[in-house]
Amino acid sequence: MEEAAPVYDLAVIGGGINGTGIARDAAGRGAKVLLLEAKDLASGTSSNSSKLIHGGLRYLEHYEFALVREALSERERLWAIAPHIIWPMRFVLPHVKGLRPRWLLRLGLFLYDHIGGRDKLPATASVDLREHEAGEPLKSVFTKGFIYSDAWADDARLVVLNARDAADRGAEIRTRCRVTNFTREADGWRIEAGGETFFARALVNAGGPGVLGVLEAGRISDRRAMRLVRGSHIVVPKLFDHEYPYFFQLPDGRIFFAIPYERDFTLIGTTDADHEGSLDAVAASKDEIAYICDGANRFFRKQVTPDDVVWSYSGVRPLIDDGSGKPEAATRGYKLELSPQNQGAPLLNVFGGKLTVYRHLAEEAVDELTDRLASLEGPGWTDTAPLPGGDFAVDGVARLIEQVQARYSFLDAVQAERMVKTYGTEVFAIFGDAETLSHCGRDFGHGLTQREVDHQRQREWAMTAEDVLWRRTKLGLRFTAEQRAELERYMEDESAGRT
Repeated sequence: MEEAAPVYDLAVIGGGINGTGIARDAAGRGAKVLLLEAKDLASGTSSNSSKLIHGGLRYLEHYEFALVREALSERERLWAIAPHIIWPMRFVLPHVKGLRPRWLLRLGLFLYDHIGGRDKLPATASVDLREHEAGEPLKSVFTKGFIYSDAWADDARLVVLNARDAADRGAEIRTRCRVTNFTREADGWRIEAGGETFFARALVNAGGPGVLGVLEAGRISDRRAMRLVRGSHIVVPKLFDHEYPYFFQLPDGRIFFAIPYERDFTLIGTTDADHEGSLDAVAASKDEIAYICDGANRFFRKQVTPDDVVWSYSGVRPLIDDGSGKPEAATRGYKLELSPQNQGAPLLNVFGGKLTVYRHLAEEAVDELTDRLASLEGPGWTDTAPLPGGDFAVDGVARLIEQVQARYSFLDAVQAERMVKTYGTEVFAIFGDAETLSHCGRDFGHGLTQREVDHQRQREWAMTAEDVLWRRTKLGLRFTAEQRAELERYMEDESAGRT
């Protein structure tokens, strides 16, 4: 007799930020949730963003006031529930003569300060770059500007922590489990994925840039056109020593950021280019890398070339095709489409979206399903519930670092800061009763110990060295080829049960 397929209330296809956010919200409302991801969590756009929690200042000039308001209202909520991986920054916006006039920039920043419920973040201020430390790395022609608030996030870890919290609330997370077929039946969906069969009463398609490809797997036609826009970034040795990131304007109307990154580097981007072709091997082109270098060289005294790039990455944004001419003008909004009740088992498709509004998008998505899924109970709850490791005050990072160093004296200041800004209060669960570095097992280099790797394997679905070095951490920037190979061997041995 054929074994019956596992039955879930809700299956979510897609292990990016929207998929894991929806899985978390639904699990917290009582649904039995299955999340299916073809690769690793955050293996696509959700680990290849500009890593900003922001309202999108430039969207104001495209009159997307509602989108900016929604994003700004989420900014401090996300900071409050994940203060270990999200923290505020004061962005410097130099005025460029001949581009947007200063009065227009000031008006935009006034709106930015006041339409989104800013509470704890400081307001915009004018800045004399001839006197401020952020002016020192810039060319002398830039003398005036503004300084405003936004926030930075570890995007991939935000995905992992949403998945972890969903699992802690009963969800099943299946990575490297590609959906190959799904069929609507009388009372739900039969789903083929990873060589197994699952059954769910409702289905969410959160495939990101692959959302239409997911529909093809279910032989569902959709005439919608998604606009896939590639955003590329480069990482170079740090161009400045202070903590202020920059927001720059270019003569072609585009903008880009230069952000302090991983202590010793500067992250610069992004581009906006229409993407064609496969989503499996998205990379920054030579032209994009050269464009970013040229943009940076307009502003910084220290010049950069493509030879200085230590890492580049590229993500594809799934934008709703609104007929905009330029990629940067296409809307960053999202649309949720729920199948009509007369079609049978519900299918909810997620089109578009951006990192900053993922939590609100997820709440709205689950709200849409409440009338169709009896197991969902209660209102949204994710606006105040901390993500794993984030159960401390937004101003408590420094204090937590001190506590970690006091408890684990074998960690130096840099290592303690990295651990806190990766795991928050979960650092104590990772190191437990360890008294010395030798109690933490193998030392893979740069502060990465066996205890940390095992935590990622057992609690965060890491299966390869790439998962560890580029999505659970960014230690890939520091590891040598030999160190990577040693870590990969350990991961393979653990997967095979050889150690």
